[in-house]
Amino acid sequence: MKLYYMPGACSLASHIMLHEVGARFDIEGVDTQEGRTESGRTYRDISPNGYVPALEIETGDYLSEGVAILQYIADTHPDRAFSPKPGSIARARLQQFLNFAAAELHKSWGPLFTDGSSEADKSAAKGKVATKFDHLESVLADGRDYLVANQFSVADAYTFVLVNWANVKDIDLDNWPCLAKFVKRVQARPATLAAMKAEGLV
Repeated sequence: MKLYYMPGACSLASHIMLHEVGARFDIEGVDTQEGRTESGRTYRDISPNGYVPALEIETGDYLSEGVAILQYIADTHPDRAFSPKPGSIARARLQQFLNFAAAELHKSWGPLFTDGSSEADKSAAKGKVATKFDHLESVLADGRDYLVANQFSVADAYTFVLVNWANVKDIDLDNWPCLAKFVKRVQARPATLAAMKAEGLV
């Protein structure tokens, strides 16, 4: 398999999970501004929307959209239990947290990563991010280590990446102590450290 990524972007979640399941894979960086991969390919030939991640799988097919890739990685390695059994309440909870991450938290960051955003737009975005952090803090306040059934899952990998962006956008996680501990917990996992090292983040 081959993962197309940008360092520290949401593709990091897929990178983490590929390490978690012990997959054999390569990585190739993408310059989404130029629309080219490191090897010079036109990236929209791989991912029509032009953003990361994309995953080339063993069949030669390409998958896009982070949540779909994460679910594929988990479902093709059921022995590792990174996604609960289909039809279970835990599986529905997993989808709940994945959708919250994608549709709410991820989207809230937009103006903070968009060139030309006004200071007012950035301030409003930080406020929106804070409300999403408030929700996650309330979930983790019961003492659980991970979001679903207190077991590490693809939802934790994705949420970790999105929350960790606070460290590069001057948002102090000390305001959310349970969430700050969650970030440290996930970052300490060997798979997370391996992915971050490969992307030059640590």
